[in-house]
Amino acid sequence: MLFQALRHRFLWRQRAPIDPGEIRRTERWLATARVFLAISALVAVRMDPGEIGYSFWAYGLLAFYIAQGVVVILLLRRREQSTVSFRRLVHAADIVWPALISIFATGQANPFFLFFVFVLAAAAYRWGVWETVATAALEISLLWLESLAFYLGFFDGVDHLLARYHLSPLGVQAADFEPKRLFMLSIYLLVMGLLLGYLAEQQKQLRSEKAVIARILGKVRVEAGLSGTLQEIVGELLVMYGAERALIASQESTGHRVYVGEMLLRNGEASFFRWLDPAASDRETYLFEYPAETSYAWRNGRSADGSYTLLGLDHSGQKLPSTSAAFLEGLAQRHRFNQLMTVSFVFGKEWWGRIFFLEPALTVEITEELRFLQELVRQIGPAVYNVYLLRRLRLRAGALERARFARELHDGAVQSLIAVEMQVDVLRRQSTTRSELVPEELGRIQGLLREEVLKLREMMQQMKSLDVDSRKLIGFLGDTVERFQRETGITARFTSDLEEPDMPQPVCRELSRIVQEGLVNVRKHSQARTALVRLSARNGRWTLVIEDDGRGFPFTGRLSQVELDALGKGPLVIKERVRVIAGELTIESNPGQGSRLEISVPQKPEAAYG
Repeated sequence: MLFQALRHRFLWRQRAPIDPGEIRRTERWLATARVFLAISALVAVRMDPGEIGYSFWAYGLLAFYIAQGVVVILLLRRREQSTVSFRRLVHAADIVWPALISIFATGQANPFFLFFVFVLAAAAYRWGVWETVATAALEISLLWLESLAFYLGFFDGVDHLLARYHLSPLGVQAADFEPKRLFMLSIYLLVMGLLLGYLAEQQKQLRSEKAVIARILGKVRVEAGLSGTLQEIVGELLVMYGAERALIASQESTGHRVYVGEMLLRNGEASFFRWLDPAASDRETYLFEYPAETSYAWRNGRSADGSYTLLGLDHSGQKLPSTSAAFLEGLAQRHRFNQLMTVSFVFGKEWWGRIFFLEPALTVEITEELRFLQELVRQIGPAVYNVYLLRRLRLRAGALERARFARELHDGAVQSLIAVEMQVDVLRRQSTTRSELVPEELGRIQGLLREEVLKLREMMQQMKSLDVDSRKLIGFLGDTVERFQRETGITARFTSDLEEPDMPQPVCRELSRIVQEGLVNVRKHSQARTALVRLSARNGRWTLVIEDDGRGFPFTGRLSQVELDALGKGPLVIKERVRVIAGELTIESNPGQGSRLEISVPQKPEAAYG
């Protein structure tokens, strides 16, 4: 039983080892408390010295203990790590000290009893329940040895020896070492050690569970996709439980096929995720009807038919009544096992399934293990489901974007190229009879091709992902305006009174897209000769202005974004991008003389944007 309990604690420590920095902080706190306790005991003795009878040796021991505590503090400050041997040496000194100093105190108001409590608390903080109980047992053993020394007259002999050399006697008292009083003290120390150790053990297990959940949640990554995320998570669980194999069986709520994957543990590392060939009996084998959310089954060693005993927990963590494990026969025939742990999962209304761990290395607290696994899956389930939803959303968004570009190409470039092909064919036929029309027609075709090249370049710019931050924003906008002027022949200029705006990346990205979209609109619709892009900051807001001297919008005056929405006017894409960054759009238009777009964005923390 003791070995199993130690194995339980060992497995949990392996799952979430204590950080060396935390060990160092614990040792520093214990060292500080040690010195403070020793100084407090010295002050208490000075205030009421009757307890130790003005013993020179007691004061000397206290001074030595204070000096030892100061040395330990200095060593901890100079050393980067606290080694195991160093902690054991300090703890051994802490065990000997209370028993040694207690020989000088008598009565119920022993000022040194807190040293016993301190050494028990130190063992609990450093290790756990069994080390704390062992520390209490060692303290009790030392006290009984001292009681035996009193009975045999050892301390009287030491006093005679000191008197021979004209030294101060020890001045020890044997009242606290009477068997009746010592027996009660021993029981008190054992009970206190057990309680302190249990509380510390529970706190360490809770911390380990929290660390395990945090570590596994860190495996959830959108870019890995659903299969990659499941591989990371199940692989981590496979290593954590030391199971030989893990199986994942899942089914979509709208489908009938059961998907089964397998991972193996080889040399302490999980293998790659491998999908198994489907079989007609997969539904009955893996997704059998059983009300338990988590369960554990083990083979009955003395049973001739190889039956299993089953322990299951419902969704609230309560044990289910014992039932027959006959439904495991199909699984046992495919994957022979002696022990099996299962947990069910549900991803929204789309997916559900089970994870199987074959031959897991569990502790004696099987029920607690199942409850933790249940809680773990509940914690990571929503994160995995979000990965599924995001990936599906990205796929749909990608399909919509591809459809949009296909429509743009069909309605734009493809149609234009067909028209060019027809015009070239007509020109070829007319070239022999009406050669004077060839230069004019070639010029018109060249202009049409140039227009389509510009459209394709704009589409390519929109397809590219933008990695623009505050350091790159000014240069990116300047390059965008310069390229626009070079490709279109429209005189364009970019000005800014900011060298490096302290702007969140989402705002930089959206403002860059707004400039690109605005310049595309200038080229397509405005027939402008000049354009101006200006970025500035004032009154706690960033302001982006795009002006041109073209035809303007089909209205006169200045309209805010609310008015534009109400009238159904203004560029839709730019309006949506302004909303994303919580900005305000104002358009001033004078038909025939030009237009002015002004985007104002509040200078808020980055968390406020998207």
